[in-house]
Formats: sequence, structure tokens, C-alpha cells
Amino acid sequence: MMRVYLMQHGLAKDKNEDAARPLSDQGRADVQRTTDFLALLEKPQPKNILHSGKLRAEQTADICAKIWGGIEVNEGNELSPNADPILWATRLASMSDDVMLVGHLPHLQRLASVLICGDAQAEAVSLRNGGMLCVQKTGDGWAIQWQINPTLLAAVV
Repeated sequence: MMRVYLMQHGLAKDKNEDAARPLSDQGRADVQRTTDFLALLEKPQPKNILHSGKLRAEQTADICAKIWGGIEVNEGNELSPNADPILWATRLASMSDDVMLVGHLPHLQRLASVLICGDAQAEAVSLRNGGMLCVQKTGDGWAIQWQINPTLLAAVV
């Protein structure tokens, strides 16, 4: 069964501090914590990791790829914060290989809601910086497998 990993980028620096908005030290640590934890338990192996093209999303994707064993990382289309979630829902419906999407709110939450409930406005899940949601394709839709937020892992990893 195909799995889709949806990850909100780690916490970024404020644009007044750095206009490119790279990951902050906290953001980098959160992504590392989430990714390390998953490497211990599930070790996701998506065929590739696609990110929005924004520096903070690319850095998040690169951390995951490195920890999980050199998975290919590429910029994906239509992963910006306000992209239409129906575009990715349609693409995912025709795919069969596991994939990871690293992006932003509100897009990722809306995409998750489309997959799970068929309604982008349903607010089916709440994502956090450096957190990840795993959904799996079922016979006629998608089901949540698990969700992890880095704040839950502070004492674990």
C-alpha cells in the first residue's frame, strides 16, 4: 500500500533576521528529532522527497533524506503555502510509490483534509513545524497511519 508522508518544514528564522528564511536552530533540531525517531521505528523509505522550493522546506527535506539513507530530493510543483490541494490529491491518486511532501501551511493541512475527508476546509488534522503525518492509500481513499510532532519527542530521542 502506498504511503504519503506530509511534513511541515521546521521552524524558520524570522524574515527580519534573514530574508531567505532558512531553518532556525530550533527548527533544525526539531526536524532532526522527528527524523531520528522515525529512523528508529519505521524508517520511511519514500521513493523521493519533494519540497516547495523555499529554503526552509528544502533544508527540512535534505535532513530527512540524509538520515534515512540518501533518498532523492527534488523541488515539487504546487507545494507553496496557498497552492490548490486538489492538484496534489489528484496526482497522488494515480501514484503507487511512497512519496514525501515537505511544505507549508495551509496547503499541507488542506491536502490532508482532502485526502482524508474529501473536503479541504474540514480541518481533519493540525500540523506543526517539524511534524509529520503519514497517510496510506486504501481501496477507495486514504487513512491516517500516524502523526508525530517534535514536541512529543523531546525526552525520547
